[in-house]
Amino acid sequence: MTDHSLLIELGTEELPPKTLKKLHDAFAAETLNGLLESQLITSSDSARPFASPRRLAILVPNVLSKQPDQEVERLGPAVKAAFDADGNPTPAATGFAKSCGVSVDDLSRIDTDKGERLAYTVKEIGKTLDQLLSGILEQTIKRLPIAKRMRWGDGDAEFVRPVKWLLALHGDQVVPCVVLGVASSNISFGHRFHSKGEIRITQAANYEQILEQEGHVIADFTKRQQTILELAKAAAGNLGGSIEDDPKLLDEVTGLVEYPSAIVGDFEQDFLDVPQECLISSMRDHQKYFHIVDEKGTLMPHFITMSNIKSSKPSQVKEGNEKVLRARLSDAQFFWESDLKTKLEERVEKLSSVMFHAKLGSTLDKTERLQSLATKIAKLLKADSNIAQRGALLSKADLVSNMVGEFDELQGVMGHYYADRDGENSIVGECIEQHYWPKFAGDQLPQSLEAQSVALADRLDSLVGIYAAAGAPTGDKDPFGLRRSALGVLRILIEKGHALSLAELIAVTASTYGEQQNFAIDEQTQANICEFVQGRLLPLYQSQDVATLAIKSVMAVSSDIPLDFHQRLNAIVAFSEVSEAQDLAAANKRIGNILKKQSTDVPSHIDVAALSETDEVSLHDALVAIEEECQQLFNQGEYQQGLGKLSTLKTPVDDFFENVMVMSENSAEKNNRLALLKRMQDLFLRVADISLLQQS
Repeated sequence: MTDHSLLIELGTEELPPKTLKKLHDAFAAETLNGLLESQLITSSDSARPFASPRRLAILVPNVLSKQPDQEVERLGPAVKAAFDADGNPTPAATGFAKSCGVSVDDLSRIDTDKGERLAYTVKEIGKTLDQLLSGILEQTIKRLPIAKRMRWGDGDAEFVRPVKWLLALHGDQVVPCVVLGVASSNISFGHRFHSKGEIRITQAANYEQILEQEGHVIADFTKRQQTILELAKAAAGNLGGSIEDDPKLLDEVTGLVEYPSAIVGDFEQDFLDVPQECLISSMRDHQKYFHIVDEKGTLMPHFITMSNIKSSKPSQVKEGNEKVLRARLSDAQFFWESDLKTKLEERVEKLSSVMFHAKLGSTLDKTERLQSLATKIAKLLKADSNIAQRGALLSKADLVSNMVGEFDELQGVMGHYYADRDGENSIVGECIEQHYWPKFAGDQLPQSLEAQSVALADRLDSLVGIYAAAGAPTGDKDPFGLRRSALGVLRILIEKGHALSLAELIAVTASTYGEQQNFAIDEQTQANICEFVQGRLLPLYQSQDVATLAIKSVMAVSSDIPLDFHQRLNAIVAFSEVSEAQDLAAANKRIGNILKKQSTDVPSHIDVAALSETDEVSLHDALVAIEEECQQLFNQGEYQQGLGKLSTLKTPVDDFFENVMVMSENSAEKNNRLALLKRMQDLFLRVADISLLQQS
């Protein structure tokens, strides 16, 4: 067996730029998994993935030309069944020997947990890379995250884009295989315009260098991305400005070009009278340009585009891009100026033509519910309910503006601008924009109490209404974003410190539907919605690297107040770090198992006079000494301090289980001890079920 670098390159028509990074990662991961499972490599650490608009590739060092041979032990029938009383082989023995291609005399005997059995060691000859690679690549392609595959030509092959060539090279030798109807070779293709045509890769390890020098392609996605970033920063710096961080745009631009070249363009100063978010959206979302800001973060009348060619006449490329952008910005300017002719409040009635949900009415119906709900929540948060109500009234009005009709990602942002132009209270404008926050995981939260009231009302209205009308999302499908809404509710309540009950908020929301929509939501459905929202606590804290056992221990007993859950969880995380934690968790698990086995209710009263054993008296005294103080701390939400007190029980608990027989034959003695254990367990359960912390 020999090992060389293995190069795989799948050449295609231009791949979708928004998903190229995901395809790049998946192609590398799945190919490496296939090589590892086939035992052609022992490590994937040094592999190099590549991706450009026209290719997915990977370079893997030290790939064997053939799998190692293996000795596989086959087990046959039990010896007792393999021979008769005279020691002659039975059909079971002869059949097994025949399946192995040998005689019964060639079989061995081994001891197993099921007794002595016949066995035969078969030497399996490893398959070659040539034999395995097609299958590995077929599995890789099948597992790629492609939402919709396409066909081309007369074949049955399906991929995200038509496949044009396949390069498979092991060292300097082509690995013969056929994938998606294309046979392998050592031929690649470079840049569509700067490359002269076929590029022969003579050695796998030289792929990246040859492709860049002869093909004018920077194949390494990360390297090309860094090049784009450096070019953009340098171009912005030359103008006295900078570019803002925008990972999504950077990924997309990296997926659009193979050999980037920065072109700086300009636009008229007059366009800066339009809100800069509109101009940025035109540049970023429609044209894939990088915008430039000054040191104060104010938009400058310049942009940067990444060209995929080194033009001999860059001024013409610049002028062409400026012309296209000018048309876009003129549209934005027109929308802005025409929208200002109508007050935001006058747009509210037009929301009757915008459907929210077939069973829940229009967006106007939703707006009317939001006014009522935001007002009630504002009172709970001790916010200004009049401002919250006004913010709720105008929260969706910009949806029927010209600007949001063209740039839907600006909903809320434009409403804020229009509200300010209409002379609304500044916090009303904040409510309109910030009630959409957080938009994604880790996003900022609404700042004012009034904006938080409207944000909670908006999410709760969607959660409760759509869950009741359409049911819970299943699997990966969540067309109405209910999981995202639930996470938004949890984050606002927790991170803004609002000790509100989910059940009460859901009940208030359901009553609003009943009052204003005549849409009844029964108590069981409300309970299901509450459970659904609480279920998002697990992924929320897992994303913050909190131990799953700790989260589940609190979920087992906590109330429906997310802030209270958060405080308990913090206490449990701190408690799990102390030396006594595991022993007390094990003790609580043992107590739980004992109590579960009781056929009758465990008594709540402890007969102190009947405590006879020294160690049960010690445990009782230790428990009584801290019980009242712990209860007070728990009542005040001081869970961490309370658990600190409970950790002092470790020694008396250990001594109790070491020296006291809980299940005494004397029923009075047994019940007294069970009552003692339950009393201690109940105290721990004020915070969490710490028995779940025990590591298996």
